Amino acid sequence: MQTINTPKAPAAIGPYSQGKVVGNLVFFSGQIALNPATGEVDGTTIEEQTVTICNNIGELLKEAGLDFDAVVKTTCFLADMNDFGAFNAIYGEYFTSKPARSCVAVAALPKNVLAEVEVIAELS
Repeated sequence: MQTINTPKAPAAIGPYSQGKVVGNLVFFSGQIALNPATGEVDGTTIEEQTVTICNNIGELLKEAGLDFDAVVKTTCFLADMNDFGAFNAIYGEYFTSKPARSCVAVAALPKNVLAEVEVIAELS
């Protein structure tokens, strides 16, 4: 197993890694809207936070030598399902290959953010 780690995405805020390569798949931990430089939440709206999340995912993918087209599955967590439409609008700009996805509402997320996205990607 190989560990994926980059300072261009937020450091883990617990006992986990940013990502793990297993066979030809890369499993990335859930990303929230943290600024990698400060560790603080970046943005107050679902749109702002989703852009930050997707940019962080992009940096993790890049560290693994991949891009968004390599993503095969995402799991999305929303603090409020009323944000689904706005979240989808931003998410769709990044995940243009339309990977498989689950999206659920949860009671709360770390640091009280509005969304979290975890990703599974395939190495070529």
